[in-house]
Amino acid sequence: MMKRTMRPLFSVLLLMAVAVTLAVRVTLRYSSIELKNEYSFAVKSQKPVINETLLKYASVDIGEPKLKKEVEELLEGNFRTHSRHRSFLSSGRYRIDIRPRTARGIPVQLRSPEFYRLWQSFRRHLQDWFRNRKFRKEDVMVDLVNTVKVPIDRHNGKVGSEKRYKSCAVVGNSGILLKSQYGELIDSHEAVIRLNNARTGGFEGRVGSKTTLSFVNSNILHLCARREGCFCHPYGVNVALVMYVCQPVHFLDYMVCNSSHKAPLIVTDPRFDMLCARIVKYYSLKRFVEGTGKPLQEWAPAHDGANFHYSSGLQAVMLALGVCDKVSVFGFGKSSSAKHHYHTNQRAELKLHDYDAEYDFYRDLVERPQVIPFISDKFKYPPVSIYQ
Repeated sequence: MMKRTMRPLFSVLLLMAVAVTLAVRVTLRYSSIELKNEYSFAVKSQKPVINETLLKYASVDIGEPKLKKEVEELLEGNFRTHSRHRSFLSSGRYRIDIRPRTARGIPVQLRSPEFYRLWQSFRRHLQDWFRNRKFRKEDVMVDLVNTVKVPIDRHNGKVGSEKRYKSCAVVGNSGILLKSQYGELIDSHEAVIRLNNARTGGFEGRVGSKTTLSFVNSNILHLCARREGCFCHPYGVNVALVMYVCQPVHFLDYMVCNSSHKAPLIVTDPRFDMLCARIVKYYSLKRFVEGTGKPLQEWAPAHDGANFHYSSGLQAVMLALGVCDKVSVFGFGKSSSAKHHYHTNQRAELKLHDYDAEYDFYRDLVERPQVIPFISDKFKYPPVSIYQ
C-alpha cells in the first residue's frame, strides 16, 4: 500500500521539478536576450568623442568686440560711419530736421518724424537681437517649426499645423546645376527653398520653378530697400522671405521692407545664427589642423577670423533640417569648369567662406550626423540626400 501511495506523489513532485526547471531556463533565456538588446542599444547610442579643444576654439567669436562697438554706435543714433547706408538714409524721404542728444550728451542727427519712429523700432529690434546672441539655446533647432514654418503656414491659410514639411529641396546657386536637369525633381518636393533671389527664368529645366521660401542674407534685403516699394519678390509677392542679419545696421532695411511686404518677412533667431557659425568654424578648424599640421592659433590669420562667416547655403540647409522630414540638396559644390553661380558670370568664390569645410559638414549630414557638434541631443536629424 505504501509503495502505491508514494508513486503518484513522486510523479507529482517530478512534474513540478520539471516545470520549475523549464521556467528558470525560459527566464534566464529572456533575461539574456534583454541584456543583449540593452547592451546593443547602449553601444549604438554612444556619442562619438569630439575634440574638446576644437569645440572651445569654435565657440569663441573673434569678431564680437567689433560687433559690440558697432551696435553701441547704432543705438546712439550714429549712422554716419556706416557708409553702406549713406545713400538710403540720405533720401528725401528721411531728410534731417531734428538734432536731439543722447543721455550722454552726444549730439545725434536724426531725420523726419517718420524716420524717428523708424529709428525707435530699429533700436528695439537691434537690442533684442544683440541680447539674444548671448544666450545659448540648446533646442533652437527644435523651435524652427514654430518660428519659421508656422508663420508661413498661417499666411497661407493653414492654421494649427505644427508638422514639418514632408520633403524639402534646398536649391543652391552653384554653376554645376547647368550640367543637370533636376527641375522636375526639385519641383516634386512639398517645399522648395531658394537662395539670395537667384532667378529661375530660363533655367527651369535645371533648377525648377517652384518656390516656397526665399532665404537671403541681409545684404540682399539692403539692395531691395533702395528700390521703389522695397521690391524684393523675384518669386512673387506671396513667397515668404527668411533673412539672417549680416550687419546690424541692416535692421533699418528690415523696418522699411517689413511694413510693405505682403508675405512674412522673418529674421532668423540670432541663437540659430550663432549655432551655424560655431558648426562651420569647428569644421574649418578641424580641416585646417589636419590639412596643414599648424597650431589652432594660426587659423584666424589664414581665414580672416574676425570676418569669417558661413555661407547662406549652409544656413538654408540647417533651416531645412529643422522644418523638413526629408531634405534634398541641389547645386552645392564646385567644379573648375563651372561658374560660381549658375545665373551670373561670377567665377571666384568669396574668401570669407570656407566652402571645403562646409562640404565636410554636408558629408557628415548624409553619412554620420551623430558626429556634428553643438546640436542638442533632443534634435532628430531627417535623412539628407545630396544631388550634384
